[in-house]
Amino acid sequence: MATLTINGERYELDVPDNMPLLWVIRDVVGLKGTKFGCGMSQCGACTVHLNGTAIRSCVTPVSAASGEITTIEAMADDPVGSKVQQAWLDLGVAQCGYCQGGQIMNATALLKRTPNPETGEIVDAMAGNLCRCGTYNRILAAIERASGKEGEA
Repeated sequence: MATLTINGERYELDVPDNMPLLWVIRDVVGLKGTKFGCGMSQCGACTVHLNGTAIRSCVTPVSAASGEITTIEAMADDPVGSKVQQAWLDLGVAQCGYCQGGQIMNATALLKRTPNPETGEIVDAMAGNLCRCGTYNRILAAIERASGKEGEA
């Protein structure tokens, strides 16, 4: 039995301790915004926040998920997350969109810990999130916009 708090809601779940958090979120709780990409913590599509830190839910066992779990579904209600989402929309970042939930989750965690990051810090922080469509320049621009750095020279 696992007790999880996901997006502010408490869940009592009868799942194995070693079940990946990703499958609990998607298949047991029914929140489909967190995506399966590689299953090896290499692509970032499954990124969620655990106590405010971006983690890869595909390799995190439910037994290690104590505290507040936040998924892409809750970003519109988060002041930083909503700013990031708006920048994504304003700049048309998404192409196919599959990886974008994980990208937004990682970008939001970055801006919460470093509200005014330098370009190199953004590039380093986002390096583990892959985008098969190659929208990296737009992702960078959107994070800069969300941080208020857009247009600085």
